[in-house]
Amino acid sequence: MGRHGWNSGARRWRLTALLGVGVAALALVLTVISTLPDNKGSTAGTTRDGDKVHGQPGEPPDQQGPSVGWGFTHTQHSADEGADAAVERAEKLIGERPMPQNQAIMGWGADNPEPVKGRYDFDALDRRVDFIRASGGTPVITLCCAPDWMKGGKAGVDNTNWSQPNLEKAPDPEHFQDYANLAATVAKRYPYVRHFIVWNEFKGFWNDGEGRWDYEGYTKLYNLVHKALKKVDKDIMVGGPYLVMDSLDPKQTDGASDVVKGAWGRMDQRIVDAFTYWNENKAGADFVVVDGSSYTNDDEMLPDEFAATDKFTAVSRWIERQTGDLPLWWAEYYVEPADSKDERQGWSEPHRVAVQAAGMIAMARGGATSGFYWNPEDEKGASCAGCLWRPTDRASGGTRLPMYDLVSRFNEEFGPGTTYESVPVAKDDVPNVRVLADDKAVVVVNTLNRAISAKVDGKRFEMQGYEVKWLKR
Repeated sequence: MGRHGWNSGARRWRLTALLGVGVAALALVLTVISTLPDNKGSTAGTTRDGDKVHGQPGEPPDQQGPSVGWGFTHTQHSADEGADAAVERAEKLIGERPMPQNQAIMGWGADNPEPVKGRYDFDALDRRVDFIRASGGTPVITLCCAPDWMKGGKAGVDNTNWSQPNLEKAPDPEHFQDYANLAATVAKRYPYVRHFIVWNEFKGFWNDGEGRWDYEGYTKLYNLVHKALKKVDKDIMVGGPYLVMDSLDPKQTDGASDVVKGAWGRMDQRIVDAFTYWNENKAGADFVVVDGSSYTNDDEMLPDEFAATDKFTAVSRWIERQTGDLPLWWAEYYVEPADSKDERQGWSEPHRVAVQAAGMIAMARGGATSGFYWNPEDEKGASCAGCLWRPTDRASGGTRLPMYDLVSRFNEEFGPGTTYESVPVAKDDVPNVRVLADDKAVVVVNTLNRAISAKVDGKRFEMQGYEVKWLKR
């Protein structure tokens, strides 16, 4: 869908081209020397032993079930790079409340992992995985995207096309097995990673001729990857289909679902069809993965931004009816529409955190066991709208921001295995608050931009506008 960052941004050595003709000539000579005739592309900086275990294997994280809890996804810029003091501070911050952390194998901070068939470059991905482990997180890997030579492009270190349209191409069907082999290589390299998501948002799987998703193609790729990962280790956990659960205006009937609907809108029937096909034809799954926004395809939040989050509950419950006992993950979830530059900076931070909290509550109410906040980290600056921590470009960076407190506390209180309980809410407060509770904690969200006096779980307390309050039971 292209609504979030995708550039790798990690190929620092490309800047040597700016140093002059002499250096460029030397680079050309090295490229010619390192080009293998059978691979038809530069292999500079790559290795054949991509499946060699990276780092100390150690024991996998304690949480080994198919539900990993509530965490975040690393995007193009993250805390694995920057000023040493800031990187260390962010690592320590996350380590205080370890969360699951998700990283793609190509793009969003990771380089082309296999620029030439059989030749690998995992330096950037290694660094991200190292950061996740150092900060105590449960690592999750999203198997997206694909090297150029698998999708009609040129092989070679210098030939990766990082344009968004190219990055979002799916592998050609004749290279599905090659992609499955790459997935197996990744799994062997990081044996401590136990959770893998197959692909991202059906990127490249659109059937122009029929005006629908190519769910047959995606499911074929998924099944090959599933088989390859289980061959590496039968205990590896694999999930899909990572579909975007698009919704339309509730008044729209053309192409809209009559089954999955509410005041928030109607599900796009093409998404329902794609999910149904995958579910009925998948080789197997340890968990189900989707993503989506609370608002419609036209960026309408109906009836308002808080009530629109009810979509997460409705969609989650529908998925549960289709898949039975499989745990449900939301790989991405959005509650604030982006502007023309794909940025979400229009709300105040208290407003943003409050609606985000309502969205997480809605997912949990629907039965979701895990969710990943798409961290919109800036490369530079002293502030960052919606980010978990301040950018790490300066020594003072890496400090907590309000969204970090919400996501980390939510995971701490409502992690895997949580049994939710109902709590009494004063009748006049019901329209104004969102509440979630288990036997130890209650989170309360004030949906109004003004102070209120609320009574929840038998306790009376004051709340500021858009405040998120935690209560102990």
